[in-house]
Amino acid sequence: MRPRLVGQRIKRTEDPRLLTGSGRYVDDMAPAGLLHVALLRSDQPHARIRSIDVGEAFAVPGVVAIFDAGDISGDFKPAIPTSRMKGYYATPFRPLAEGKVRYVGEPVVAVVAESRYAAEDALELISIDYEPLPVAVAKDDAAVDGAPLLHDEAGTNVIISRTFARGDVDAAIASAPVVVKGRFRMTRKTPMPMETRSYLAEWDRRRQALTLHSSTNIPGIICDVLGTCLDLPGNRIRVVAPDVGGSFGGKGSLNHEEMLVCVLARKLERPVKFVADRMEDLTAMSQSFDETIEAELAVDGEGHLLGLRADVIGDIGAYSIYPWTGALEPVQVVSFLPGPYRMEHYRGRVRGVLTPKPPTGPYRGVGRPSSTFAMERLMDMAARRLGMDPAEIRRRNLVTAEEFPYRTGSGIIWDRSAFQECLQGVCDLVDYPALVRQRDAARAEGRWVGIGFASYAELTGIGSRIAVAPGMPINTGTETASIRIDATGAVTAAFGISSHGQGLETTLAQVVADELGCRMEDIEIQHGDSALVPMGTGTYASRSAVLGGGAATKSARVVKAKVLKAAAFLMDVPAEDLEAEGGVIRARSSNGTMTFREVAHAVYAQMGRIPHEQREDLVASESYDPYLGTACASTHLAMVEIDPATFAVTVTRFAVAEDCGRIINPLIVDGQVHGAVAQGIGAALLEEVVHDEGGQLLTASLADYLVPIASTMPQIEILHVEAELPNNIGGFRGMGEGGTIGAPAAIANAVSDALAPLGIEVDTLPVTPDRLFRLVQAARVSRSA
Repeated sequence: MRPRLVGQRIKRTEDPRLLTGSGRYVDDMAPAGLLHVALLRSDQPHARIRSIDVGEAFAVPGVVAIFDAGDISGDFKPAIPTSRMKGYYATPFRPLAEGKVRYVGEPVVAVVAESRYAAEDALELISIDYEPLPVAVAKDDAAVDGAPLLHDEAGTNVIISRTFARGDVDAAIASAPVVVKGRFRMTRKTPMPMETRSYLAEWDRRRQALTLHSSTNIPGIICDVLGTCLDLPGNRIRVVAPDVGGSFGGKGSLNHEEMLVCVLARKLERPVKFVADRMEDLTAMSQSFDETIEAELAVDGEGHLLGLRADVIGDIGAYSIYPWTGALEPVQVVSFLPGPYRMEHYRGRVRGVLTPKPPTGPYRGVGRPSSTFAMERLMDMAARRLGMDPAEIRRRNLVTAEEFPYRTGSGIIWDRSAFQECLQGVCDLVDYPALVRQRDAARAEGRWVGIGFASYAELTGIGSRIAVAPGMPINTGTETASIRIDATGAVTAAFGISSHGQGLETTLAQVVADELGCRMEDIEIQHGDSALVPMGTGTYASRSAVLGGGAATKSARVVKAKVLKAAAFLMDVPAEDLEAEGGVIRARSSNGTMTFREVAHAVYAQMGRIPHEQREDLVASESYDPYLGTACASTHLAMVEIDPATFAVTVTRFAVAEDCGRIINPLIVDGQVHGAVAQGIGAALLEEVVHDEGGQLLTASLADYLVPIASTMPQIEILHVEAELPNNIGGFRGMGEGGTIGAPAAIANAVSDALAPLGIEVDTLPVTPDRLFRLVQAARVSRSA
């Protein structure tokens, strides 16, 4: 019997075309009559637009049209990121700034030309007269009464406020023998995908229909909102995501430019393309993080957690992003702050504040990197106060197998996962006692060496019980797969999800092949097209394996039943006597065989071989809803060394023990872990979007915004813990975001451990050489005082 494909290290079927330059990205498309857009962006963080003077811009050869907000105001309705949250204000989202600008980089004027070069030349001749308005750049300043309002109609800059509570945390903290507290912050990041944002809209005059080719990972959501904004029915608007060169969340929301090319293509009745340059993405792409978390953790004398109290303020930028709303990031911080730990008393308060910066939106990990950073720092601080090993304090508090399902203080339900097993697994993987001895020997030599843990849990493949973003009325909890076999026996499986580098064409084909019993090479996986299935939103929140794999399994089982029913009639045996494997159907009793191709040909082409009342097309479309979602757990361990001369941090060892349930393809899972950990290391040590006190961006190039490179990455050791998940189809859990969640906290704890002899606790990431220098200098001054 042929081994099942799920669980095998199969090379990605996407790679031959991508590695040989045969991929097709938005910028590769050049339909006849193509026009290009360049944007004049705001150089003011907050200002009223007095007037726009196009000067001699129309005289530039190749310029076709120039638009500001007033020129297109009647051509669309703004997108409104609605939510049912009490007290929330939904900021309208438009293609071009209308009336005033609210951050440096906001699009104000669009120049359309025969080439991007001509459009850029024309921009130089356009001037905008601004009336500068007061700004409150820091989120704490923007939150106070009387701060300059970005959206006057909101009446406040605090447009999100929410509290999660259980038990009596104030009493628990007041009576606790040990309380540790801190003020933690992860600064702003930008997603930095290799491919910049790219959009091409085509208007079909005959059908009065629009097609948008977009570097998005949510084609279904974009299709729905553009249909509403442009007043087009679903059968006259289509959003296609071709090959997409990464997203990390930044391509998972509606963008100004995405709306703009659609409006202009319909208005001009010609194809219109916009491709961002790197500076535009660094300046104006949706960003992430910048939450400040003030938290207190109460612990008893034996290291058991008693209660956690936290106040969080999140910088959501100038707009509440569509569709996820500005609540997506900050609310998830307080939702996930208790982590995978057993704790009775909890209160988490959060406020989301408008500031004159680009909107914050989805970013790999969404909220959990910040919450894990704060919680795991508190765990290490408590362990140090008690003189306890950091692994031991986690062991005493991680939820155990007997306690699942476990409801956290914020209401999240952990269904079942290997919390304890991941901690023990990573300790065994690195031989933790030996690693501690190695660290202590290095310290005896005067070297700054430290070890750090981070344990976390995340919801993946979220089902319909909760929306991905709080209160958001969009169905993110189901996914559809449509599978059909044609007359040649070829299998086509269509999904509403959209790959942007995860290898979904490979993993989903593995699932379909196993469930259907066909050959993997006979399967074509279709995705990234809003027209493929009636309902599909896209790829985000580590949902593709869970929901896509579940829907594929359900659809494949229905199609397989039809294939076996037809084969049973053709072979004159009971369907229960048949099995399908590798594209061949066999009768257990007679060893008779038929291929999928032969059965399909009989169904579709050989009229009369199957009576019409028994004939069924070999197709099925099924949806899957995991309802609660799945819990994915991991423990990360980092070992670092700090250069006392330069204060540079080198990660000398990094290990991950992760439970993502039943693994479809270990090769792809390993790649996801490697990439996410690299991104997490960047967040911990390098990456920071910086605006000055006037709202101007100081990190608008890769000379200033530093990202990790391959040569600086450590070897990443991985242990897979495949805990059983019986109530989920396939037993799959998501895992694409874990590295960005665990790595920053583990590195922060390792750096703090390295500097423990100086009494230093890391509270801000990234922990850059400059920040480390200042921490060490302050500690030395304090000790000498």
